[in-house]
Amino acid sequence: MIYGLGMLESGITFDYGQLVLDCEFARMIKFTVAGIDVNDDTLALDVTRSVGPGGDYLMEDHTYERMRDQSRADLIDRRMRSNWEAEGALSAYDRAVEKVRWILENHQPAPLSRDVRDRIRSIVEETEKEMGIAD
Repeated sequence: MIYGLGMLESGITFDYGQLVLDCEFARMIKFTVAGIDVNDDTLALDVTRSVGPGGDYLMEDHTYERMRDQSRADLIDRRMRSNWEAEGALSAYDRAVEKVRWILENHQPAPLSRDVRDRIRSIVEETEKEMGIAD
């Protein structure tokens, strides 16, 4: 179980930028823990034989077509430092905060179904009665 996303200072502080970063890390961890497919395609024995030891696998179509399967970072910038600096040198946290702002300005959540809303309302009302704070 992964918990504590976005929490700082032992849970005393919550940070939306940290939440977005933590979600990316959790997604990457879950991907890794799920395992990596090992089959004829992923082993690429034909490519390995044709390129040979010390060859340039990065220029192979097989590598290019599958490279994003293993690395899906949205916020972690893996470009060369000079390119990163030329583009403003934003940290992963700065990019996370930009993503948070975009989400808050643009996300339109799907409304809850009536059944779900009614169930939540009944839980709240039941709890209020148990705590003696019902109207």
